[in-house]
Amino acid sequence: MKSSALVASSAAAFMAATALTASPALALDGVVTSIKPIHSLVAGVMEGVGEPELLVKGAASPHTYTLRPSDAAMLQDAPLVFWVGPGLEPFLDQPLDTLSANARVVTLEQTEGLTRLEFREGGAFEAHDHGDHGDDHAHDEHAEAGHDADEHAHDDEEHDHGHDEHSHDDHGHDHADEEDAAHDHGDDDNAGHDHSGTDPHYWLDPENAKLMVGAIVTALSDADPDNAEVYRSNADDLTSRIDELSTDIATTVEPVADRPFIVFHDAYRYFEERFGLQAAGAITISPEVAPGAERISELRQRVSELDAACVFAEPQFEPRIVNVVIEGTDAKAGVLDPEGAEIADGPDLYFELLRNMATSFATCLGEES
Repeated sequence: MKSSALVASSAAAFMAATALTASPALALDGVVTSIKPIHSLVAGVMEGVGEPELLVKGAASPHTYTLRPSDAAMLQDAPLVFWVGPGLEPFLDQPLDTLSANARVVTLEQTEGLTRLEFREGGAFEAHDHGDHGDDHAHDEHAEAGHDADEHAHDDEEHDHGHDEHSHDDHGHDHADEEDAAHDHGDDDNAGHDHSGTDPHYWLDPENAKLMVGAIVTALSDADPDNAEVYRSNADDLTSRIDELSTDIATTVEPVADRPFIVFHDAYRYFEERFGLQAAGAITISPEVAPGAERISELRQRVSELDAACVFAEPQFEPRIVNVVIEGTDAKAGVLDPEGAEIADGPDLYFELLRNMATSFATCLGEES
């Protein structure tokens, strides 16, 4: 009898243990994420249950991405879609209304409590207000001759972002030709568009990433309550790892925090503000449009005047312009990768992305060549 009872008890214990690593509920087959950092956070929460799909793969940029037929099929079948929002992924704005009409769409820029920072207008911005996370930063008009094409396609920020997490049926703006406008930066019709509004690179602040993890675990648990305990446990682990990451990054960049640098485009403010770094300007407002000769001359002068230690390129865009900017100066060239273009997809990507960024700052801004 004792032997039978022991077998039954062991079987019950095994069933309880395996319940925590159960297969994903059918309703969660095909969870879709937009970009690699968001995919990484969702994959971390889903670890042991399932793997989310990713739209923008490799070194592709969400600023210029065009949906493929396979992407459209994924969106059409997805029960749950995670994206940042139209300011970062304009290519998704209309498809989420049509292809994903029956999905729960989680717009992470709407996460409660996020630190939200304004774009610094004009490219050659002054960055003396570190630690100020308000939304009242002044914007200059940036009327440089020949620079009309550098106006950014983030005009999506000018329209209503009222995307409900559960439905995309009540947008307060017209989507017509929106994707075309996001890709055709050389068109004169875009000359009046500016780079105003909120910077959508929220994940570069680890505190924002932790809040996003909270929104992700809530959405997954609501859609798949059978695995809610696993999602919550994974989220707790992720939060602890992000805290450790923040401590490591602060230690890595502290020796170079007072050295000015130029970025390719204004995508790093969340990281800079969180860790006290001193960005002095950006090469271009629109990362898809090369700056003109006058802009390059202005930047080269600025690098010299500020004794900027480094000018950073990005793997998604043409890096040669950085070498032109630093020519004749003491600045070094570096690379920053805000979206993990060269990192393997998966739950560890977010951590590798931010560690690599910290290392890039420390190496390029360091006193040694």
